[in-house]
Amino acid sequence: MENWESEVERNWEEGPSLGSESGRAPEETPAQPEPGSGAKARRDASDGRDLYLNIRVLVGMMSAFVLTFTFVARIIVVSGPSMENTLQGGDLMLVWSLGYTPKQGDIVVLTQESYQEDSIVKRVIAVEGQTVDIDYSSGVVSVDGSPLKEEYIKERMLLPSYGEGINHVTVPEGCIFVMGDNRNHSADSRYPDIGIVDVRCVIGHGIAVMFPFHHWKGL
Repeated sequence: MENWESEVERNWEEGPSLGSESGRAPEETPAQPEPGSGAKARRDASDGRDLYLNIRVLVGMMSAFVLTFTFVARIIVVSGPSMENTLQGGDLMLVWSLGYTPKQGDIVVLTQESYQEDSIVKRVIAVEGQTVDIDYSSGVVSVDGSPLKEEYIKERMLLPSYGEGINHVTVPEGCIFVMGDNRNHSADSRYPDIGIVDVRCVIGHGIAVMFPFHHWKGL
């Protein structure tokens, strides 16, 4: 009995043991992040990076598109009847510009501000150094004394309303002489406001009709 009482008194005097729950100071529980918040942050960062990369790709594609259709190739809408039956009004024509040098027989797109601001489409009849002769009585065009075999013209050439215009010329250096395939309805190098064309005015070479699809063909 004495041993038991002594043990109780000793425990009472010593107080609660350090290992007991009642004697331990309450500990603060660290704040826990909300479930899924880390994953959401990573997802938002990934979405932002994807958007940035997509914008870079889009800007790059647009820049390449603009450069291509400014310096390499472009689509031109044919207007008017001057190139019938080879080309029809409303045809979409693919025009190649990069590194192009005009050659006899090519269909070209050019500008001649003395005539109009819009571009025009014609066929190259002669290049620098060649001599052009136009005989309206026979409807024949000759280059360097040789009559051209022009299966592409729409109909026999007649004297235009503005007269013979330029009907005998040696093409100067750096220039070309152009005519439309529809000779009787074409303002071209015969016409005073167009005349001989400087090659620097040539935008490019028509290489194909792209649309309408039933009229698709190479030129």
